[in-house]
Amino acid sequence: MADAAVADIRSTAFLREKPEKQVDNAARRKALRKRLFIMFGALLAVLGLAYGGWWYWTGLRYISTDDAYVGADSAQITPQINGTIANVTVSNTAHVKRGQVLVTIDPADTQLAYAQAEATYAQTVRRVEQYFANAAEAAAQVTARNSDVTRANQDYNRRVALSRAGAIADEQVTDYRNTYETAQASLVAAKQTLASQQALIRGTDIAHNPEVLAAKAARDTAKLNLSRTVIRAPFDGVVAQKNVQIGQRVQVGQALMSIVPVGSVYVDANFKEGQLDKVHTGQPVTLVSDLYGSGVKFHGRVQGLSGGTGSAFAVIPAQNATGNWIKVVQRLPVRVTLDSRELEQHPLRVGLSMTTTIDTAQR
Repeated sequence: MADAAVADIRSTAFLREKPEKQVDNAARRKALRKRLFIMFGALLAVLGLAYGGWWYWTGLRYISTDDAYVGADSAQITPQINGTIANVTVSNTAHVKRGQVLVTIDPADTQLAYAQAEATYAQTVRRVEQYFANAAEAAAQVTARNSDVTRANQDYNRRVALSRAGAIADEQVTDYRNTYETAQASLVAAKQTLASQQALIRGTDIAHNPEVLAAKAARDTAKLNLSRTVIRAPFDGVVAQKNVQIGQRVQVGQALMSIVPVGSVYVDANFKEGQLDKVHTGQPVTLVSDLYGSGVKFHGRVQGLSGGTGSAFAVIPAQNATGNWIKVVQRLPVRVTLDSRELEQHPLRVGLSMTTTIDTAQR
């Protein structure tokens, strides 16, 4: 009984003390939460000030966009003569070097044309040589006719003197006068022949005669067409859009394939118009490609800004002079050149997307 009484007394004391301890514990927890909230708020304030300071001193200098794509000045391979394809040495995705043979056109027709032009040129040279020989002959004829005129004149004058002395008949004088006049007419004809021959060669030699030059141009054209039967790569690159087969008949200007210079690609980054107030040529650019991820960074320079927005050069440009007009923020392409050494290590392809960041602090 005594033990039960003691237990009741202790239980009653515990019940009296419990509410007081509970209140004290709740106050401590409330104070702890308050301190934690204050510390969290202070941390946020510090982080906000740090970010604001970074943004003011550093972040404002950078502008970025993911609306950027790789481009290149590709070469479209087209034939310069008509013909039948005899051989194709490359396929799509093939790497080619400058001067490498891509396509060969059957040279049979052009070889015949060149042989004919070569024969025509040789024949023309011989004909012009004959012009010079004829001119020399005509000059000799003029000299001979001059001698004839001089001799006929002397004979005529002697016959006139003899006629006055009564030594010969007047009929002989008439004959010698006719001979003298005939010699003069022959001299005039010889001079005209000389003039006509000299007109063919005046002011030139054989190599620079107009007929020879025309024949030489025709021969060179045939030779050029013969060389055009072999189509070569204009620069190093990758073959794309191949559209030619052996035996196919091709025409001048027909697209056969494209060569993409993957070693000299560039990036067109389309920034919003409000971002471009501090962008200038030559500023450094950092780029990241989705192909390689953020672990690979490309570096380049701003080459220049486009002359117009994308919508201005669209096939169907926007007509903003309408009653129902809504302002749309425009984007202007910014051309960025890339480091060629980085491109060798991590090649890019036309059309790949890039994330572009420009450091506008440099002027």
